[in-house]
Amino acid sequence: MGAVIESWDIPSVPVAGGTDRFPVRHIYCVGRNYAEHAKEMGGDATKEPPFFFTKPADAIVAVVPPAVGHIRYPLATKFFHHEIELVVAIGSRGVKLAPADALGVVWGYAVGLDMTRRDLQNEMREKKRPWDIGKSFAQAAPIGELHPASRVGHLSRGAIWLDVNSQRRQQGDLADMIWDVAHTVHFLSQYYEVLPGDLIFTGTPAGVGPVKPGDRLDGGIDGLGTLAISIDAAAG
Repeated sequence: MGAVIESWDIPSVPVAGGTDRFPVRHIYCVGRNYAEHAKEMGGDATKEPPFFFTKPADAIVAVVPPAVGHIRYPLATKFFHHEIELVVAIGSRGVKLAPADALGVVWGYAVGLDMTRRDLQNEMREKKRPWDIGKSFAQAAPIGELHPASRVGHLSRGAIWLDVNSQRRQQGDLADMIWDVAHTVHFLSQYYEVLPGDLIFTGTPAGVGPVKPGDRLDGGIDGLGTLAISIDAAAG
């Protein structure tokens, strides 16, 4: 049986230290998982269960340091925001996982960016409509190399930061997450069967802000290296 249109490659992320790659199935993202970011977005820091949204797998832009990745300024926005995040890679199936068991399905970790068309997100939120259009678009999920948990362990603390044009914009610690990795995977597995190839972007510290064509973003997490991205002009 042939395909009626040209097929495409499965999106994947390089694994640090070799030529292996991690194929990407789903991308899940956690909203407002750092108290100070919740405040800057008009929320509060109460410890309610996390909420999730998704991006398409082909939003991935994988970058191997020291290379600088390139993403286009997206269509239909004038308020394009950066959000630096810890990314969790799932390596085995799990459903309705207890927090004590959740780390057992985690394969590894990476540095990622949840790029956001903030004006479109805010507009949809005000109209009480789904705000996927603010989060789900081409090149919305830059990511660095994946580091296996067997090498780096399971991360619960460590600096997370982002510079724009060499100026610090975001600075925090993984210990500041409202819900740690184990609880985040636990909650997600109540709604979805987590599957090998899934990625979870775990939320961002305070300091999110706009970028424009020509800007360079450099971010990192202790133990996971860095991610560098340049913003190119919009298509068309």
